[in-house]
Amino acid sequence: MGTKARLAIKYSKATPTMLCCKYPKPLQGSCHGDVEKLWREFFSDPSQWWDHRSEKANVRYPDFKHRKTQKALWLNHKCKPNWVELELAALPPGTLQASTFSWNVRLVRYVKTGQPAKTMELFQRMQQEGMVPDKFTFVPVLNACASLQALEEGRRVHLQIMERGFESIPYVGNSLIDMYAKCGNIEDAQKVFDKMLTHDVVSWNSIISGHVKCRQAKKALELFQQMQQEGLDADRVTFLAVLNACAIEMAVEEGRQVHNHIIRSGYESDVFVGSSLVDMYAKCGSIGDAQRVFHKMPVHNVVSWSAMIWGHVKCRQEQKALELYRQMQVECVKPEPVTFVGVLNACASAGWLEEGRHIHEHIIKRGYESDLFVGSSLVDMYAKCGSIKDAQHVFNKMSTRNAVTWNAMLAGYAIHGHAKEAFEHFEQMCEEGVEMGLVTFVSLLSTCSHAGLVDEGLVYFDSMSLVHHVSPTVEHYACMVDLFGRAGHLHEAEELIKTMSCEPNAPVWKALLGACRVYGDVEMGERVAEQVLRLDPGNSAGYVMLANIYAAAGNWDSCANIQRLRLERVCRNNQGAHGL
Repeated sequence: MGTKARLAIKYSKATPTMLCCKYPKPLQGSCHGDVEKLWREFFSDPSQWWDHRSEKANVRYPDFKHRKTQKALWLNHKCKPNWVELELAALPPGTLQASTFSWNVRLVRYVKTGQPAKTMELFQRMQQEGMVPDKFTFVPVLNACASLQALEEGRRVHLQIMERGFESIPYVGNSLIDMYAKCGNIEDAQKVFDKMLTHDVVSWNSIISGHVKCRQAKKALELFQQMQQEGLDADRVTFLAVLNACAIEMAVEEGRQVHNHIIRSGYESDVFVGSSLVDMYAKCGSIGDAQRVFHKMPVHNVVSWSAMIWGHVKCRQEQKALELYRQMQVECVKPEPVTFVGVLNACASAGWLEEGRHIHEHIIKRGYESDLFVGSSLVDMYAKCGSIKDAQHVFNKMSTRNAVTWNAMLAGYAIHGHAKEAFEHFEQMCEEGVEMGLVTFVSLLSTCSHAGLVDEGLVYFDSMSLVHHVSPTVEHYACMVDLFGRAGHLHEAEELIKTMSCEPNAPVWKALLGACRVYGDVEMGERVAEQVLRLDPGNSAGYVMLANIYAAAGNWDSCANIQRLRLERVCRNNQGAHGL
């Protein structure tokens, strides 16, 4: 039998569906008649066909597919009759419906393009049009809830998942854990995790990362140990979360154990894991370990450079931080906002105004001057380096400000003793609705203390809890004791300490002891010095201040006794250190 004869038999047995599904190869002979027949079937009841036009990824995917028989039609098929386009245009709106798959594709598309609000709107419309979500629908929807921090909406979606019995499906459960964790509800995330029948590495990563995000680093480390006990291999995401937990807890020994695990797992050369190791060691104060990891890394990215800079800033090695920033530029690594914030912190701590100005020029060139955190750091740097005018200029130019920015400017006024400007700035904060914090009132009370404004200080101190609902801390009480002490109101200062809502520490008593020295109150000085030495026996400042009080009063015998006691204390400490 010849080839032509075999092909004739093959096409004589082919059904219209088979013929249409041969697309995109054009068919000859009876193709036009079979395709036209299928199109007429389509228009006889369009509601029986799914409309896939919105999610077509390529020309091979059909435009319409029958709900039951899976027959398929293409609008760009060569055998399509000419009248089809006119008939489609004449169909009433809502006649054709997209399949659940089509809706899911659109939901995923919105999530991937960073449009979570549109994802939620589409999900709502999908339900309004009577479409039943399937197990794949809920993953992008939960992702959108997480991005929007829409906890209540997420809970409603969770109820739908439970009604349809999808909660036990691993990828749905993982999405639920991630949603609750990112919305700050780690308790519900843990409940979902505990109810899951099986846990894969994504489940563990979601719950560990969730606890880290909610600052429950200790629990995250416990879960990591549990994950290992269950025999699951950690991946890059696991190690990034666990190293972050070690950094939060300042758990350098646990961090070293994780580091060993990373080496065994072969992730040490990964640039992201390496950068996280540098960051962990730096935040734990182990700058030597951070340097060793940094120098062993085959490639350095902006994250690893920034982590090293921040590590040296934290360890008060400002010169080294600045050298690293220069080296980073030599190696053509472009700094990002987090890098600039670290370098500006170094300049602020060391008081390097000119270096700070050079960094500011780099920031302008990189286009980061409008960044909220960079702007706040510039205000802080200029204020701490003594240029309050530059700080004001940067502050006034900022289009958006947060509480950190406002507090940085307020602290600048406090440092420079500009009481009037500080009070006006605070009033403006109130008018703008800026959230007041502990730092705000430390700056205000320090301003009042240095300016000797007792009445104003009392007003601000009382307004903390009564108006702004901020509970005073020991630092605020220390400011008030200093305020009373500088003004000579020693008894009021002592009474305030006795009525403190928290336990007074050594700096609080030292503030009063300093005032006793200034005003020559020997009797109170003896009482206060006793408290200072009780709370901070290893510090000789209490002995020196009391000796000065005795000397000022002409009580040389008591002065000599205190000096002898101080020297004995120093000798005992030195002997103890030598013995160790």
